[in-house]
Amino acid sequence: MTVGEVIDKLKLETKVTGNPERTIKGCYVSDMLSDVLANSTEGNLWITRQTHPNIVAVAAIKGLSGIVITGNKPIDPETLIKAAAEEVPVLSTFLSSFEVAGIFYNLIKKPEVA
Repeated sequence: MTVGEVIDKLKLETKVTGNPERTIKGCYVSDMLSDVLANSTEGNLWITRQTHPNIVAVAAIKGLSGIVITGNKPIDPETLIKAAAEEVPVLSTFLSSFEVAGIFYNLIKKPEVA
């Protein structure tokens, strides 16, 4: 699944476009930057309520596919400037992190093997 497909399916608001053709390999949900640095994997879509500029640095270092800011939180303008410079997609929604993760999971889950 690509960032563009997730934007459409979850009806996310695009704050920074980045590359909508970036492949998403999974997601990681956390509001702790150190946790994301230690445990997320390249290609993850990061779901968080954090909005400060350091989230962009973490996403770039880890090679994350994008960042979804939940709870309709206002995003620091410096964060958006930094994300545009690093070409990291930043998306926003009124949904909670729990809801976004659940919807995303249902979009990508594999059929059970009988």
